[in-house]
Amino acid sequence: MSREPLRSGETTPPAWAAALPDDLEGRLVFGRPLADLTWLRVGGPAEALYQPASIRDLARFLAALPPEVPVFPIGVGSNLIVRDGGIDGVVIRLGRGFNGIETLPGGRVRAGAAALDAHVARKAADAGIDLTFLRTIPGTIGGAIRMNAGCYGRYIADVFVTATAVTRSGKVVTLRSADLGFSYRQTRLPTDSVIVQAVLAGPAGDPAELHRRMEAQIARRDATQPTKERTAGSTFRNPAGHSSTGAADEDHSRKAWKLIETAGMKGARRGGAMMSTKHANFLVNVGGATAADLEGLGEEVRKRVFETTGTRLEWEIMRVGRPAVAGAAAPAGAQLSGGKAGEASATADDAAEDAAGAAPED
Repeated sequence: MSREPLRSGETTPPAWAAALPDDLEGRLVFGRPLADLTWLRVGGPAEALYQPASIRDLARFLAALPPEVPVFPIGVGSNLIVRDGGIDGVVIRLGRGFNGIETLPGGRVRAGAAALDAHVARKAADAGIDLTFLRTIPGTIGGAIRMNAGCYGRYIADVFVTATAVTRSGKVVTLRSADLGFSYRQTRLPTDSVIVQAVLAGPAGDPAELHRRMEAQIARRDATQPTKERTAGSTFRNPAGHSSTGAADEDHSRKAWKLIETAGMKGARRGGAMMSTKHANFLVNVGGATAADLEGLGEEVRKRVFETTGTRLEWEIMRVGRPAVAGAAAPAGAQLSGGKAGEASATADDAAEDAAGAAPED
């Protein structure tokens, strides 16, 4: 097993690590700070971070991992707040061996779970397959499937064919729509199962027209969303029945952003966290924010929206891990607001450049 040397601030291996075989092919690091692996650039360390080399390698790792050790998969951290105390157990992060994209007969595309949504949309368009709605959705295909991502009235559920996943016990399984139970912004996939690839299918279209449509989507997104700032996409889900279709005459009165504006929380701040002045449903790290700043501001917004409108907003951003111990120093990396830090964070920055912001459904 290739284990990176322990770096400053990292920890010694936990006792459970002794159960792992020595010939695993992936990279295992203990106490790895996670802030530079998320778009918001906050969060404490993972007890362990594993980057598998292949599906087989991941299956062997999970099968050998003691069952009491929790597992949490992440993509490029585009829809995630890692709390300042970090994450217990193992964080699984898929890398380059899981980001391939292949077009198939019948208007289908096979994509690795680490493939960026934007890249899949462009590769599909080149082949005359309409998956254009993916172009402005931040993150990876694995995450998009797990949360049934969508915009412009189209969702992953509409184009999903099958997915391959590795269960917590190390079993490789094929999943169909009925297995995932798609609903608005969620599935019933267990949080410790890891999607490794998927097959999607879209209607046929003219490649040039599909690319023109995506360019128009990007222009619209950049005009209305804080795409050049540190965000995690849409912060809160739209209330039920008020998802966007992209229609010109659409009613925005009950959208999350409108409710936040009505509550007077557009531009609200807590520490280094702010609700964007460009789009009220975007939580921004304006510099030096901690996860506690961001989550605390989000909860304040939810409280004010309920008091003002009677609507309880639900988080769309996933919040994971433990809060920092009171009085403890900020975790390594919590003050970062940009830049790259090694191969993993470079991937996150590439994703941000390609698909910054969120689906323009809010």
